[in-house]
Amino acid sequence: MTKAIAIPFNSPARWTDIRLMFVALLSAFALLLQTATADARGAPESFADLAEKVSPAVVNITTTTIVEASTETMPMVPEGSPFEDFFRDFMERGQNPNGNTAPRRSNALGSGFVISEDGFIVTNNHVIEGADEIEIEFFEGFSLPATLVGTDPKTDIAILKVESDKPLKFVNFGDSDTARMGDWVMAMGNPLGQGFSISAGIVSQRGRALQGAYDDYIQTDAAINRGNSGGPLFNMDGNVIGVNTAILSPNGGSIGIGFSMASNVVSKVADQLIEFGETRRGWLGVKIQNVTDDIAESKGMETASGALISDVPEGPSKEAGIEAGDVIISFDGKTVDDANALVRTVGEAEVGKAVRVVVLRDGKTKTLMVTLGRREEAENTAFPAPEAETPAEDTTMLGLTLTPLNDALREELVVPRGAEGLAVVDVDEASEAFAKGLRSGDVIVQAGQQPVASADDLRERVEAARDAGRKTVLLLVRRAGEPRFVALGVDE
Repeated sequence: MTKAIAIPFNSPARWTDIRLMFVALLSAFALLLQTATADARGAPESFADLAEKVSPAVVNITTTTIVEASTETMPMVPEGSPFEDFFRDFMERGQNPNGNTAPRRSNALGSGFVISEDGFIVTNNHVIEGADEIEIEFFEGFSLPATLVGTDPKTDIAILKVESDKPLKFVNFGDSDTARMGDWVMAMGNPLGQGFSISAGIVSQRGRALQGAYDDYIQTDAAINRGNSGGPLFNMDGNVIGVNTAILSPNGGSIGIGFSMASNVVSKVADQLIEFGETRRGWLGVKIQNVTDDIAESKGMETASGALISDVPEGPSKEAGIEAGDVIISFDGKTVDDANALVRTVGEAEVGKAVRVVVLRDGKTKTLMVTLGRREEAENTAFPAPEAETPAEDTTMLGLTLTPLNDALREELVVPRGAEGLAVVDVDEASEAFAKGLRSGDVIVQAGQQPVASADDLRERVEAARDAGRKTVLLLVRRAGEPRFVALGVDE
């Protein structure tokens, strides 16, 4: 048994212990401070080395567009007015010998960056759209004409090509998925025509969507202005993690909310444009929507995630056995969080590839193999026009006045002959159905993932949901051919 021995405070042994304890505390504090400093990753002392490293690969872009001749006549002014001579002189200075206003050249400015030593350049589609001539100015002071290789309006990306006698300096794409909120970034470009200007800031947010189905924007507070479009957003390793594309501003100038298309999107688009001159995106062939909390409850799902299939026209998914009402929870081994994530993941997949798609159906998972089509080929193929609106024996339930489809209604509503469903005649404005967007003219074609042709069918589905302890019943509703799922409460 260890016995405690008291040591007098003023003894040499006690002072030795105190000194050793003090040294240990100082060492621990120094180590903690060193660790905290390393974790904080403070601002670099200067961005000069980074700017010097990447500047030769960043370019200014000047485009020229020939504006067609105008046949407009001189503005109407009173005869003898002092403005008559002024307008006549003004119009005549811009006219060609035929009397038409002469074509004029319109210039625009933007930015870009070189991604290969043989002269491929990335920029925004809106920078070069409609241009007749494209001139590239390099940091070293020389200029070269560029030709257009290909464009992708969906991501606002374009690829240009210049021919040079010597290898060009270029930059590499980085992994945008590793960028974190708070990371330092540097933007470079041609803001307001000033040329080869840099600005620095941080990653403000990730995964921003503006308008497109393939949007994956990095938000940054690095100053981005008109003319920065198409320029690179660098991480501190000198790799491009975004292409500066848009700003949010009430006055047209930078207010610290800029958007750069993520490099992991851009690099795939660039590869396809260089190889094929066009994009080749995968196509699953379904219509989808997000899973809301009430839809999740109606399907017995623990969380509102995945992509709910609202329609399956002729195409890859129908051939593979996917059905309306299925929830896609995994695609090609990747978890599907929501509808937007699925669109991006499918678009990045290889055309013609057979992929595993895991769906949730009737409370169980099912794996199906789908051979992807090509989206660009399918975009001009219309989805079948389905169901719609009102006549005959009206029934009121769930805040809806309903009537079965008949031949007269099908013709009136341009519903395919033989289609079954309940047309919505009226909606109680105080009901949950009205709040969730149901309106006269909608057609209910399924309830609880079973077809409905009559009010009795709908009642049975509602009772089945109640008996199963569900709070909602899932309806598949079509409006002007567009399907969507709506979950309505079944409480009596």
